[in-house]
Amino acid sequence: MHAFGAGPLRALTRDRTRVSFPDGVEAAEGDFAAAASLKQALDGVRSMFLVSRLGPDVDVLHAAHQTGVEHVVLVSSITVQTHPHLGPAAENLAVEQLLETSGMDWTILRPTRFASNALLWAAAIRGNQPVQAPFADIGLPTIHPADIASVARVALTEPGHRGQRYALTGPEQVTARQQVAMLAAELCREIEFAEISREQARSNMVAAFGEEAADAVLDVTGGDVNDELLEVRDTASRITDSPARPFGRWVAENATAFR
Repeated sequence: MHAFGAGPLRALTRDRTRVSFPDGVEAAEGDFAAAASLKQALDGVRSMFLVSRLGPDVDVLHAAHQTGVEHVVLVSSITVQTHPHLGPAAENLAVEQLLETSGMDWTILRPTRFASNALLWAAAIRGNQPVQAPFADIGLPTIHPADIASVARVALTEPGHRGQRYALTGPEQVTARQQVAMLAAELCREIEFAEISREQARSNMVAAFGEEAADAVLDVTGGDVNDELLEVRDTASRITDSPARPFGRWVAENATAFR
């Protein structure tokens, strides 16, 4: 599910045979790469949740506006405000600006690093190989993806959030070394951790992400951090009226991926 709307509660999917939704949620097929296909799926929808760059965002937003969507909750990135000079941050900002000039109301979510990024280590851990990472002892206020979803639910269904930009973090800073230690404790076995240099990490990442994205990721995970990126914020807990989920909870909930 990449986007959903309120008014009826409807989930957009590219293949409804491969997903399931709770009772009361209607599945509708749409292709973000072909925005015209979204119009029927969005018929009657008043509020929409959107992850950008699944298709041409200008066309997706135009289709939403044409079908009567009044409010869009967009997932962007905290790097828009902490590292605006980086290419991926500029791309996120461009989508924010498209939404702000779309004619629809908006709420923008700017989360920090996801706890689920630890899944990049899953193959190594399952294979009893060392986890390798740079900047082993730089802690970021990593966020549980469920907290992003919880904030989005409130923004979609409750008043007072239109026209707001929310920087979202987890409840504490957690380093790569600490993350691996928590995984080891949950799995009840040792996991070797090896800190590598930025240059070593970059050589592994460029093939997967490209040079610009690899450099940006390395900057915001330790190579060029700043106080604003490292700040622990209470935004998620304040909006949802529930404590933000720590990284250890994400580990407990997803341990099977590492076994």
